[in-house]
Amino acid sequence: MLHLPRIMLAAPSSGSGKTMITCGLLQALKNRGLEPASFKCGPDYIDPMFHSKVIGAKSRNLDTFFTEDKVTRYLFARTASGAGISVLEGVMGIYDGLGGTSVKASSYDLASVTDTPVILVVNARGMSLSVIPMIRGYLDYQKRFGNMVIRGVILNQMTKMTYLLLKDEIEKQTGVRLLGYVPKLEDCMIESRHLGLVMPDEVADLQRKLQKLSGELEQCLDLEGILALAQEAEDYREEEAEWEFPEKLSSHPRIAVAMDEAFCFYYQDNLELMKELGAELVFFSPLHDKGLPEHTDGLLLGGGYPELYAKTLSENMGMKEQIRTAIENGIPYLAECGGFMYLHESMEDMEGNKYPMCGCIAGEAYRTPKLSRFGYVHLSANHTAVQQEEPENGQLLADGEMIRAHEFHYFDSTDPGRDYHAKKPNGRRQWDCIHGTHVSAAGYPHLYYWSNPEFVLRFLRKAEEYSGHREQ
Repeated sequence: MLHLPRIMLAAPSSGSGKTMITCGLLQALKNRGLEPASFKCGPDYIDPMFHSKVIGAKSRNLDTFFTEDKVTRYLFARTASGAGISVLEGVMGIYDGLGGTSVKASSYDLASVTDTPVILVVNARGMSLSVIPMIRGYLDYQKRFGNMVIRGVILNQMTKMTYLLLKDEIEKQTGVRLLGYVPKLEDCMIESRHLGLVMPDEVADLQRKLQKLSGELEQCLDLEGILALAQEAEDYREEEAEWEFPEKLSSHPRIAVAMDEAFCFYYQDNLELMKELGAELVFFSPLHDKGLPEHTDGLLLGGGYPELYAKTLSENMGMKEQIRTAIENGIPYLAECGGFMYLHESMEDMEGNKYPMCGCIAGEAYRTPKLSRFGYVHLSANHTAVQQEEPENGQLLADGEMIRAHEFHYFDSTDPGRDYHAKKPNGRRQWDCIHGTHVSAAGYPHLYYWSNPEFVLRFLRKAEEYSGHREQ
């Protein structure tokens, strides 16, 4: 059996202080030499970057919409087995799941699937005894679903005096352990922008803030109680941390991955899956490099903030030309959201200024006043009768297959594509999207490869074929 100490920090709502407290707790655990691993519930890219800055290792996403329970438990266990303790950060409110009407894909759902004890972070600003019925309500509600995952509470934005005054009464009336409080810490707050928090590298003096935050948490949280709760988590079977891949590549195609300030939204497990299937990943910067890495066999252009760097991206003529030429020559490529925008003829920045881009997608990427097509989707390919008979005219996603994805963007395109079909998992809304061929897929959805490993294996096989043709 695998003993994997772990806890989740969840909350009644967004804005309760989960990310700040998670980062501070991770730093405190690291300072104690515990080598923590961290995970983010849901599809968010930025919170894991803050975790990674703290622990010095890549944080992972876990999402019970993207993956079935067995895969979710495997993805957790394979990383957690190498750590002294694992900290999972919840998403939104603890019970907020698909479409706002289900607990599926919620923090509660992930805690249930992974058997993780939950510490509820309650923003108690301006409250005293009124916090008791709030806590009791969250404890009672989980009875509807059968798993009593909430095992502790942290009171955020509460003074030491109020906490000490109320602690015994709260525990008496709720039956749950109070594991500390966090006073208002304005100089430890993290700024945000249109897609969420700012990037870790943009936070002035981040390391100092993290050390100060961890020092505060050492004083006001019951870290010994938190560690004891983590030890109470149920053990895993050893085989749950193992995965048998049915097929791997015979060679190692070089996949060039755009990675810089403009392109940095990647699921770490997506990249790891590519490597486990046999790919060699090489990183490059569309902002700073003059051209693609040598012997590139495939391209991966992820999301990020290209709109913040539109002028610099536009002026890097050598990089744009090499990418356009490679795509014209048939290199396999995947482009998501910001990477898709970069391939357009033009793209607007945040002020509405228009800049020429790679010119691979006819049309313009432009800013909209609100989120466009936000949320989870199931994707299938729109195969024509001709494509079904002629695979070389088809799509990377085979006929009858599905891959799961997520959209979150304030920009849109005059031509978002129509080679794939997106459908909401628990609603009627659906639409066409993505420019796709038998070697490429480019559009706004962020794909999660573990929901269909055959899709990425098919892409890597195309890169393998391209490598062979390039070397002839």
